[in-house]
Amino acid sequence: MKLLDKIGLALFSTLILFIAIIICFMIFGWINIDWVYGIVDATIHDQIASNVLLALNVVFILLAIKCIFFESSSKREIDYKNGILLENSDGKLLITKDTLENLVNGVVKGFESAENVTTRVELDKENNVKVFVNLSVKENAIIKELSSNLQTKIKTTIKKTSDLEVKEVNIKVKGIEPVKEITQE
Repeated sequence: MKLLDKIGLALFSTLILFIAIIICFMIFGWINIDWVYGIVDATIHDQIASNVLLALNVVFILLAIKCIFFESSSKREIDYKNGILLENSDGKLLITKDTLENLVNGVVKGFESAENVTTRVELDKENNVKVFVNLSVKENAIIKELSSNLQTKIKTTIKKTSDLEVKEVNIKVKGIEPVKEITQE
């Protein structure tokens, strides 16, 4: 929620709370309605108080118009956290983080020396993509060459399939798996 939306909500909530308390007090008989009328009448007839009240009412009217007729950006914030929202003249496309993570997992599984892959994708408001890959490698793998090939392949695959630029591909090798020898019986 934007700051203006929060302020508007707080002001409206406070005003409604104040009015509800006054009405409850009048119903219970704790406040006389003539007393409330006297305060309102005095406020309206006092030049300074009426100008302050008018300014507050104008602010409330503008906040109400903004909240009713203009969309808050909170939906877009939710969209970018879940994925990347692409728009064109034909409509909208939301590419989720899960989709990108599955795509990366598919790329990594195509490499014979990589095993036990976990992937995490981070997105920001500018649609920058950061990929984090944790994997184990087989003991005969050349880690530097594998990581360089993975980074290149992940970037090109994401660019080709979704037209998104990958800012970073970070690879963490968490272990080395022994090569399993095939035994014949």
